Amino acid sequence: MKFINTKTHGFIDYIVAILLIAAPWLFGFYDGGAASWVPIGFGITTILYSLMTDYELSVAHRLNMSTHLTLDVLSGFLLALSPVLLSFSDHVWLPHVIVGLLEIGVASMTKIVSGANAKGFANV
Repeated sequence: MKFINTKTHGFIDYIVAILLIAAPWLFGFYDGGAASWVPIGFGITTILYSLMTDYELSVAHRLNMSTHLTLDVLSGFLLALSPVLLSFSDHVWLPHVIVGLLEIGVASMTKIVSGANAKGFANV
């Protein structure tokens, strides 16, 4: 069931992205390695593609919502699997898995039609 509107999804995107960037310090696992840089990288990437998505909290309106949600699901899977794929699961894994799974869940519950489309912004 899709009940999250695109504006709410946008707020979630930016909040989660900022939390991902801050997570290594917030949760005390910053060590300069992959465990630290993976969430930082995913946070920065999320901000960038959110700024380009055709929804209410964007500045460029170039990326359609379907593509955005696909990117969310892919990044959620990669984030959740990153402790195993990059061999840092013995150091830290829980924040990566929790946020990755939440990202997949939020994407699967978000409506594809944005309020921005209703206001005349075009998908390019």
